[in-house]
Amino acid sequence: VMVDDAKVVKTDVMAKNGVIHVIDSVIMPAENDIVEIAIDSGSFTTLVAALKAAGLVETLQGEGPFTVFAPTDDAFDKLPEGTVESLLEPENKAQLKAVLTYHVVPGKLAAANVVEKDSLKTVQGQKLSVETKSSGDVMLNDAKVVKTDIIASNGVIHVIDTVVLPADEPPAK
Repeated sequence: VMVDDAKVVKTDVMAKNGVIHVIDSVIMPAENDIVEIAIDSGSFTTLVAALKAAGLVETLQGEGPFTVFAPTDDAFDKLPEGTVESLLEPENKAQLKAVLTYHVVPGKLAAANVVEKDSLKTVQGQKLSVETKSSGDVMLNDAKVVKTDIIASNGVIHVIDTVVLPADEPPAK
């Protein structure tokens, strides 16, 4: 069991005023917000460009907390040719915003909390289905969660390998 980057090495040490769980390192509070982490990673340049085009940077730098299922640049590359470019056009801002907010869930949900759910209601308003495969892979709709629990000052990021699209928002062409 992990708490941020610390491994839990002993559990349930009873005290008169609570319970202690011993970890193997000091946990430092996250200093960077979700957008800063995305920029610094270098794996989310398309996502960051889309957030800017949709006017969502300030929102995701806000207090939150947010849970973001962040598609990598490779995930955006899987979309049909021309889709990303079209979504970034000013006339498609509403559609881009709908797609991006479909990747955001209110609150701070660690991976352990996500897998307990059958679905998650997104900021966009529709639900993402959650399924844990027999292989242990966690799927959100058709996207595989490839990295979990990147802690930000205003939430948490889980990396996915595919852009998920809301039911009524087909990709722009």
